[in-house]
Amino acid sequence: MKRPYIKLSTHREMIIWLVSSDKILNYKQMKKYTIVLLVISALFVISCSDYVDIEDQTGTRTLKYTSDYQYLLNNTSTFEFSYGYPLLTSDDAGIEDPTYQESVVAQWGLAYTWSETFVLDEQEDSDWNRFYKQINVCNQITDGVSDSEKGTVEEKKSILAQAKVHRAYAYLKLVNLYAPPYNEATASNDLGLPLLTTAYLFSSLKRVSVETIYQQIIADLTSALPNLPDLPDYNSDPSKVAVYALLSETNLEMRNFTKASLYADSTLSLQNTIIDLNDYASSPQSLPKKLQDPETIFSKLVGGNFYSVILSSDLIDFLGTKDLRYQLFTEENYNGYGRSYSRQNYTYEGVYIGPNVPEIMLIKAECLARGGDYTASVDLLNNLRTKRFRPEDYKDLTVSSAEEALALVINERRRELFGRGFRWFDMRRLNQDSAFAKEYTRTFKGTKYTLPVNSNRYTYAIGGKYISLNPEIEQNPR
Repeated sequence: MKRPYIKLSTHREMIIWLVSSDKILNYKQMKKYTIVLLVISALFVISCSDYVDIEDQTGTRTLKYTSDYQYLLNNTSTFEFSYGYPLLTSDDAGIEDPTYQESVVAQWGLAYTWSETFVLDEQEDSDWNRFYKQINVCNQITDGVSDSEKGTVEEKKSILAQAKVHRAYAYLKLVNLYAPPYNEATASNDLGLPLLTTAYLFSSLKRVSVETIYQQIIADLTSALPNLPDLPDYNSDPSKVAVYALLSETNLEMRNFTKASLYADSTLSLQNTIIDLNDYASSPQSLPKKLQDPETIFSKLVGGNFYSVILSSDLIDFLGTKDLRYQLFTEENYNGYGRSYSRQNYTYEGVYIGPNVPEIMLIKAECLARGGDYTASVDLLNNLRTKRFRPEDYKDLTVSSAEEALALVINERRRELFGRGFRWFDMRRLNQDSAFAKEYTRTFKGTKYTLPVNSNRYTYAIGGKYISLNPEIEQNPR
């Protein structure tokens, strides 16, 4: 089933549409607000043949009908792609072969070595651009859908809710890339992000606090909840189960484990199916694709070409060869440089990184362990692991303390979610746990690089191009 999109026929018309007819930007103003325009320059690159042309009135391209706003949301090429750099910066990555190191692109090498910045001053940051483009489209929708024509009140509320969920997801990932990890004691003062909740081009780009960003995420998600279906028609669309999953993730990052646990319960009450990898061990090409994948709650894909990142030898040893996740989801690089994550080779759809059932189970298990209920925590782990090993290779985990259970959960998160960037977010937040905080090292082109505990390098630098054009954006400490 094809889903119609909006088509704007030229780049110039797109810019005209972005600026209301009574506001004309001179060159300096356009330069100052380049952050807004840069992140949406590719907004309407459309591959679908079905589209709607927006009426041209007095030379201005405008969104008019309620359906126009839904068509914006239907553009999965805008909303479904997510981050890329975390696949390189986590300890899942292993660009260890000296020959391969000489061939990787500069940005990959900079990210892999946790460098001061990953992009040169004249370059754009693909992750930053991608998320702020999504936010800008969401803001166009939240600004205008309520006053749109030919739509019911219920349709407008639904569209508004969907836009808020997409915006919340974008801010949740941005704040965990370009701002320090959430720390209750410092979050109200830590530099967060430019917070844009309207498409008005002259909004302040000054960074608000980490606390403010998280409160915006929670406000968007909770206000969207009443106007969404329990489950979506397409798992790339927002729904109640997606909201619950995102709220569980958000509260995990905030170390509010009680709320994270409750939202995990709400998620799993609506969607809880786990794929049994034994069913696909002999025919991995029959693994379900994203729209049929019962584990996918809110479909998101790795952005860019990061799907080919080589996995570290440490991770490969950690997985072990009897784990079906190793057998099905890793493969030897054709040049012999190591093993890569490979599930996308069966589905040809990219690397799935959105909220999913196993992840939420693991959040619940972590919260149980942190709350002292280590028996229930390990029971959840065993429920998952029985579907990740052949029967002859499986053995139940047992523990005698909450500390042991928590260590097993953190280990299982790495096994279940490897190669998809989840590990980077765990590395950031676990710096606050003495049992898991550690220094990471890697060697690249003969030089040893170190990522100390609580290093500023756990927070990505904001691209110099954006700061030079918009001086009110303050750089992260390096």
